[in-house]
Amino acid sequence: MAFAGVLGYALSSWMPLQALEAWGWRIPLIVGCLIIPFIYMIRRTLQETEEFAARKHHPSPGEIYASMLTHWRIICTGVAMVLMTTVSFYTITAYTPTFGKNILKLGQSDALLVTLCVGVSNLIWLPLMGSLSDRIGRRPLLFFFAGVAILTAYPAMAWLVDQPTFGKLLAVELWLSFIYAGYNGAMVVHLTEIVPVAVRTAGFSLAYSLATTIGGSTPVIVTYLIHETGNRAMPGAWLSVAAAVAFLGAWISRRDASGG
Repeated sequence: MAFAGVLGYALSSWMPLQALEAWGWRIPLIVGCLIIPFIYMIRRTLQETEEFAARKHHPSPGEIYASMLTHWRIICTGVAMVLMTTVSFYTITAYTPTFGKNILKLGQSDALLVTLCVGVSNLIWLPLMGSLSDRIGRRPLLFFFAGVAILTAYPAMAWLVDQPTFGKLLAVELWLSFIYAGYNGAMVVHLTEIVPVAVRTAGFSLAYSLATTIGGSTPVIVTYLIHETGNRAMPGAWLSVAAAVAFLGAWISRRDASGG
């Protein structure tokens, strides 16, 4: 994400707007495609864990689907917990350039520079918060950062849109990045731990993907909310709603974990 911010900032700074809109926007897409061979190489050389390789019976796709239905409660709990991750991530990354330029009327380079700073912030905070969750537990961090998001996401956005500046946009986005990283650093491991071993990969992937279909639509959702209400701080309200759902999911996950 930091690299994407650098690339976007460089293109918006070096290329005339007409050229950027005519053909320059294709450059990030072409550069992004360069990762495909690397991913293919990783996937081809990826080894199974010793536990999986030692199993005498490997479930068929049909058995996996049936297991998903059996563990539907954990899947729904996972969707609830992941929702805050996806909503906050797309708010501070994909939506930031659009929000900064079209809603706040700031320069495109400024918005892309904020995106770059958010990428660096995530890079710093995510491993630190993951390590902290190893020491104090996952759920305390989940409750704390979901609660902080509920209480501060909308006020922070309202403060930003009142008199938008580059500095205020940077401050709010870095604050939301801290909340995102603090929550996600614990959530990913917690979700992995509560999904039964037999369906861990499929269960985790399904819960995360279902939540992403909602959270990944955040730019569309908040654009609609702003248009319908005329309130430019609605991204904060949407994030608070996702955080409330995540808080409930984290609370329910205790019973899911104890029930296996």
